[in-house]
Amino acid sequence: MTAMIVGAIGFVLVIEGLLYAISPQGLKRMAAMILRMEDDQLRAGGLFAIGAGLLVVYFARVVLAG
Repeated sequence: MTAMIVGAIGFVLVIEGLLYAISPQGLKRMAAMILRMEDDQLRAGGLFAIGAGLLVVYFARVVLAG
């Protein structure tokens, strides 16, 4: 279980690093957009991301693992 969590954190860091390496200007534009967004919009986006992440984990563990 611990190895899976550490691996998942590592994977998130790889994806995050790719975003910075591939499009630093795009990330700066996105950060500027985020600063202009309302708190409720950010909260809704965060809740959506949590739900999507949970669905992906469920799919990976139940459907793909059999």
